[in-house]
Amino acid sequence: MAKDSAAVKVKTRMTTWEKNEMKWGWLFIAPTIIGLIILNIYPMIMTVWQSLNKTGDFGKGNKFIGLENYAKMIQDAEVWQSLWNTFKYALFVVPVSVALSVVIAVLLNRKMKGRSTYRAIFFLPMVSAPAAVAMIWRWLYNSQYGLINHVFGTNINWISDPNIAWLSIAIIGVWSALGYNIVLFLSGLQEIPKDYYEASSIDGATGVRQFFKITLPLLSPTIFFVVVTSVIGALQVFDLIFMVMDHSNPALGKTQSIVYLFYQYSFTNGNKGYGSAIVMLLLAVILILTAIQMKLQKKWVFYN
Repeated sequence: MAKDSAAVKVKTRMTTWEKNEMKWGWLFIAPTIIGLIILNIYPMIMTVWQSLNKTGDFGKGNKFIGLENYAKMIQDAEVWQSLWNTFKYALFVVPVSVALSVVIAVLLNRKMKGRSTYRAIFFLPMVSAPAAVAMIWRWLYNSQYGLINHVFGTNINWISDPNIAWLSIAIIGVWSALGYNIVLFLSGLQEIPKDYYEASSIDGATGVRQFFKITLPLLSPTIFFVVVTSVIGALQVFDLIFMVMDHSNPALGKTQSIVYLFYQYSFTNGNKGYGSAIVMLLLAVILILTAIQMKLQKKWVFYN
């Protein structure tokens, strides 16, 4: 028995080559681990801690106040209005952008003249500078000399009317998301075997029937991934609102997102504690919605 246990101990000892391999492995992943700790884990811990504090006078020092920021946030109508604005934006941008991206990707996946050019055109919003995009869309939406009102002969305040300003911002969001989604859907379409389409054509299936019976089911894993990431991205919208809407815009209260409100409290007003509490609310919302989507994927995602 003693000899057997000794043999087991000998077998469990690492050789010099295995030790060197482990050291080099840790060395290669060390930059990623350090980056995650510095850029993700540490800020997340500090955000939780900041949400339990009140920023001191002149932005210096913190005073621990427990859950007072959360109690104040629950009674703050501006927070719930911003959260509702964010939901409205996401409810429009995600379904519309995903649906349009799927249709456009299917069309661009076919053999046609200038297909590469069309793909590049649709991908242009992804490589455009956000500031340039905002400037162009502000010009398009301008109520006095904007191109949209000029072409349609209207006089609509696209970004200053509280009733439609959020929709105008959401349209920019759809336009900005198309290129990235189309690339993902094109890659998913490339993985669908052509034999399915050839066999269905022999059976007399039309293009529309092939789309709903073959393309959508087999593309559902990619659609699921795009929907999850799009929901998270839409709930974190900030740059569009920040660059398109002015502080004096009368429609700002009906369009500002929850992240925009966090920015105002944390960096404009210097109340980082209350701003951190707002971020924690957004984090909870994203976690709940993502968990629901993960739960529902078994019912409509088809893994072949």
